[in-house]
Amino acid sequence: MPVQALFKPFHLGALDLPTRVVMAPMTRSFSPGGVPNSKVIEYYRRRAAAGVGLIITEGTTVGHVASNGYPNVPQFFGEAPLAGWKKVVDAVHAEGGKIVPQLWHVGSVRRIGTEPDASVPGYGPSEKLKDGQVVVHGMTKQDIQDVIAAFAQAAKDAQSIGMDGVEIHGAHGYLIDQFFWEGSNQRTDEYGGSLANRSRFAIELIQAVRAAVGEGFPIIFRFSQWKQQDYTARLVQTPEALGEFLKPLSDAGVNIFHCSTRRFWEPEFDGSELNLAGWTRKLTGKPTITVGSVGLDGEFLQFMVNTDKVAQPASLENLLERLNKEEFDLVAVGRALLVDPDWAQKVREGREQDILPFSREALMTLV
Repeated sequence: MPVQALFKPFHLGALDLPTRVVMAPMTRSFSPGGVPNSKVIEYYRRRAAAGVGLIITEGTTVGHVASNGYPNVPQFFGEAPLAGWKKVVDAVHAEGGKIVPQLWHVGSVRRIGTEPDASVPGYGPSEKLKDGQVVVHGMTKQDIQDVIAAFAQAAKDAQSIGMDGVEIHGAHGYLIDQFFWEGSNQRTDEYGGSLANRSRFAIELIQAVRAAVGEGFPIIFRFSQWKQQDYTARLVQTPEALGEFLKPLSDAGVNIFHCSTRRFWEPEFDGSELNLAGWTRKLTGKPTITVGSVGLDGEFLQFMVNTDKVAQPASLENLLERLNKEEFDLVAVGRALLVDPDWAQKVREGREQDILPFSREALMTLV
C-alpha cells in the first residue's frame, strides 16, 4: 500500500498542513519550573523537520491554581513559560511545520503535595473526603467560571504567540472528562445528571475559547471513551448516543475532533468497521484525527509498568487503507515518534527497517 496518503497536504480554513502526520500529545515532564527549555524546543523542532505536519504539544497547564498534577510539566501561563513556548513555535515554523498546544487541567487527579502549591487539593465535579480531609474540592459555579476563563486566556495567549490553533484536553479522566463521566460527576445542579447536562461545562468552555480567539482560529477537541481510571469505560454505547453527545460540542466551536483510542484498528460499535474517528467524522461532518498504537505492535498500556518489553515497528497497511477511504483525515503518532524523531521521513522514504523500536527507556530522555 503506497504511503502517499499520509503525505498529502490538509487544508481547513487558515490551517494548512504539509502532511497528514500529527504528533500526538505526550506528557514528558522535562520542563522544570513549568518553562519549556532548549531541549524541549529541539525535541519539537526535530519532528517538524522530518515531516510531521501538525505537532500537538504535551499537555500544558492552564492558569488555574489546581490545573497541574505532575512534576516538571510545562505551563501555558506566565511570562517565562509563554516566552519558552514562543521559541518552540518559531523553531517549528522555521521547519515548515504547524503546532498547537494541548490545554490541560487534570482536575481530581491532582494530589495534595503537587507543585506549584502543595497545599491545593484536586478540583473536580464532586467533593471527595478521605479520613476527614478534603482530597478533591467539589467545584462551585465560581470555580467553573474561573477554569473556563483560564482556558479562554490560554487560547488567546496561544494565538498571540503564533500557535496555529489549540487542542482542548477533554479525554482520559481529566477535568473536562470528569464532568462527562457519571462515575465522577454526582452534581445535582445544571452541570450534573443527564449526559447533556454533564456536557455543559465542556460546551461553555469551548464557547468561551471560541469567543476569545474569534472565528478563524482552529479548535481541536480531544475526547475518549476510555478513562485512565477504567480502560473498559464507555461514555456512550451506540452511534446515536455518540451523535447526541458530539453535536453540541461541534456547534460550540470545535473544528477538528481528536478521537483517542488505544488501538486505532478496533471497530467502535458492532455492525461496522468504523473506528471512533470514523464514526465521529460521519456523525459530525467535521475532520477527525485517529490515534492509538499507530506504527507499533504493542500498545502503550504494556509500558505503564516496569517492563523490558519492546514494541517493534508494525505495518501501516490497515491505516493507509482507512485513510485512503477517508474514514478519518489525520493520523496522530505517539510512541513511535517519541522514540524516533525521523519516523515520518523514514516512512515516506520506505525505510521501515530503519525505524527505531520503542521501549520504556525512551521515556527517560528527550531526543
